[in-house]
Amino acid sequence: MKRNKKSGGGGANWMDTYGDMVTLLLCFFVMLYSMSRMDESKWIALVQSFNPGYAVDEPSQIVVPGEIANEPVTGLPSALTQDQVEAALEELYVSMSEYAASAGLQDMVSLSKGSGYVFISFDDTIFFDGDSYVLKDGGKAILDQIAVPLAEASESINEIRVLGHTAQASPDRPNYVDVDRFLSSDRATVVTIYLQEKNIIDPARLVSVGYGQWRPIASNDTAETRAQNRRVELIISGIQPDSTEGDSLEQYYTIRGEEAVNVTEETASQAIPSS
Repeated sequence: MKRNKKSGGGGANWMDTYGDMVTLLLCFFVMLYSMSRMDESKWIALVQSFNPGYAVDEPSQIVVPGEIANEPVTGLPSALTQDQVEAALEELYVSMSEYAASAGLQDMVSLSKGSGYVFISFDDTIFFDGDSYVLKDGGKAILDQIAVPLAEASESINEIRVLGHTAQASPDRPNYVDVDRFLSSDRATVVTIYLQEKNIIDPARLVSVGYGQWRPIASNDTAETRAQNRRVELIISGIQPDSTEGDSLEQYYTIRGEEAVNVTEETASQAIPSS
């Protein structure tokens, strides 16, 4: 008896589809690799090929993938004069003084102004309950108010430094170090975070510091004097456009950045074996 031969199931045809897919993936990754080091002119040509109506006046307007935009971190203007900075700080001081007076906070907020800075000291009860670093609603309202003149003077501000202070709870024994340091630092940090979320100034120019009990302005012998030591302070310093040394903070981070790049390049060169 003659048996019918069954037709095959396609054999290895599936390998053709699989090979095509692998080839396409290889082409895709080759394309990504070729674009990762594309120079600026080629990238502009690619952008314009997809957007014929897009005109670029200066090559620096387009950021090449894998590179950093050529923009300053701080964005501080260079056209301001020292007189303009001082005038902005004076206006900031007057605005905050008027707000403290209108809100009846003269006994809980003190302000002073010197050459190139404005100093504000808040009684800690404005912002926090005892032994707490949770910002009170009343404290948030005050920060909302002072954020307005801070934003208006932001172009003239070099740095806002938030300082947290505690008092020595017992006159004859220092505070526990960890509790003391964490509480003052956490309070300063909470105020700093709240100001940062208001987007009034570059976050790089917001600094929080916790001093604990170690920068008192009164003795710790009585409850009244200890209350004076529990405080949160703001030191608002102006930029110094007339300074021959420039912005020391910006110079510091620029130098550190260059050092980091040099170390990275040196490490990479050492890791590559010579041929």
